[in-house]
Amino acid sequence: MHVSFIKKNVFCCMKKMYFIAVYPPQEIIEEVKVFKKDLALNYENSKALKNDAHITLFPPFSRALELENDIHAAFQKIDTNLSPFEITLNGFGSFPNPKNPVLFVHPEPNENLHILHERVKQYFNFTPYSFTPHITVGYRNLSYDNYLKAWEIYKEKEFKTKFLVNKITLLRHDHEWVPIAEKRLTGNVSEQ
Repeated sequence: MHVSFIKKNVFCCMKKMYFIAVYPPQEIIEEVKVFKKDLALNYENSKALKNDAHITLFPPFSRALELENDIHAAFQKIDTNLSPFEITLNGFGSFPNPKNPVLFVHPEPNENLHILHERVKQYFNFTPYSFTPHITVGYRNLSYDNYLKAWEIYKEKEFKTKFLVNKITLLRHDHEWVPIAEKRLTGNVSEQ
């Protein structure tokens, strides 16, 4: 009985990481992976390869696993009555923080993406988060010196594509990020 009590306590206290994102189609994920491989090979940024290309709507947060049903319930309440919309990715940008520089693919300003973020924030608002849409290419173990070298190349590099946003995805970290729920945008295109 003592052993099962310990196991139950371990389970009830086990925490998982979650986040909410918009993912481009696989072909764009593969195109962005080329830039991530370049950062890994030429700028010692192997961590960039860990995640597929995405735009974060709510950043990673930690919760006890037994609260996952509550996370699902909040996710399903998000108002996705919004017409599917296109996002244009155009060139590169960066966050030049010396301690944690980030290099990213830059989405053009998009009002619908901000509306979607505001709707997510209605149910996921327990972490302050400034919303600057981007698709990360280099971060974490990217040194500031290597960031500066990479930025010299990437600030002039051309990359332009677009994709249709028609759903949002809830992910959980189980050794890697795994989609555990999605919610389609349900608005009628002719409404807008």
